[in-house]
Amino acid sequence: MIQNDCAVILFRRTLLPTTRRAKITALGTYVPPRVLTNKHLEKMVDTTDQWILERTGIRERHLADKGVAASDLAVEAVKKLVASHPFDLQEVDVIVVGTVTPDMMYPSTACLVQHKLSIARTWGFDVSAGCSGFVYALNAGAQFIESGRAKKVLVIGADVNSSMTDFTDRAVCIIFGDGAGAVLLEPAEEGEDGIIDYEAQIEGMGGQYLYMPGGGSLNPASHETVDKKMHYIHQDGQQVFKYAVKKMSEMTERLLRKNGLTGQEVDCFIAHQANMRIIKATADRLKMPTEKVIINIDRYGNTTAGTIPLAMQTAIDEGKLKKGDLVLLAAVGAGFTSGTTLLRWAY
Repeated sequence: MIQNDCAVILFRRTLLPTTRRAKITALGTYVPPRVLTNKHLEKMVDTTDQWILERTGIRERHLADKGVAASDLAVEAVKKLVASHPFDLQEVDVIVVGTVTPDMMYPSTACLVQHKLSIARTWGFDVSAGCSGFVYALNAGAQFIESGRAKKVLVIGADVNSSMTDFTDRAVCIIFGDGAGAVLLEPAEEGEDGIIDYEAQIEGMGGQYLYMPGGGSLNPASHETVDKKMHYIHQDGQQVFKYAVKKMSEMTERLLRKNGLTGQEVDCFIAHQANMRIIKATADRLKMPTEKVIINIDRYGNTTAGTIPLAMQTAIDEGKLKKGDLVLLAAVGAGFTSGTTLLRWAY
């Protein structure tokens, strides 16, 4: 159903019983080796380790070196995926990349990933949805499996946020890190749940609170846009925080209610890692036990489209995500965008 009241587009999807489902069959993640700690930031801007930790939950973040782009992180994540789940990359039918830091305006990051991995016969595209990028890309990729048009889909979330971060802006530079994650989608076997349901919503009024004004067709690159720092992230942190707390709770509650579930019945809650307080507020509203909530923002910061697959890996490493678990994903991002997905972990 599509509901359009000029400001809001809400999409709800429920599969018919006969529809083939998509499932995640492999995961790979990558973060660049260079680490920027809060202590390092104390020497760069007017802040302290304690101030950052109390307000965001972040202790450190990984940053790519100059010349390392989103496609490079994406490729490394796919290599990790293949190492843990060997298969022939030539079998990939579609590549969907969630990113807001593409290597360049065009060609798409998906094209660059395809070329670097030498996948001969595939197609793909990028999804720009801010911090909801991975969830949106996942749900888009699932459609190809469900329709029968594809048997193997690579879904990637990759962002090099440091490339558009002003490291003199305390409100922004403490938050973001770089990272990537990739999953393989394949058809679920008969009787398997796989990706069960999702909801997504956009509210364009939020564009004024989190955006990068320079570099597009409205404000193409010029001396003026560079001098005005228009090619960096601009954020109204309070507005973004208030919206994210409210919307993430609303979206997750709606999806669970539609599927006859409560937060207590979810085995693993994996939310976009933007702020520790947002994640905990959502979990509290869902009455979800702390041990079911995955948090790794302290180690990686906000990697935008990379956060959810990185958190999936953390959940596996910590023994909190196992085959058969009911998993709830949730994200809110620039736009505003929001999305939540319910799935059964398949491996």
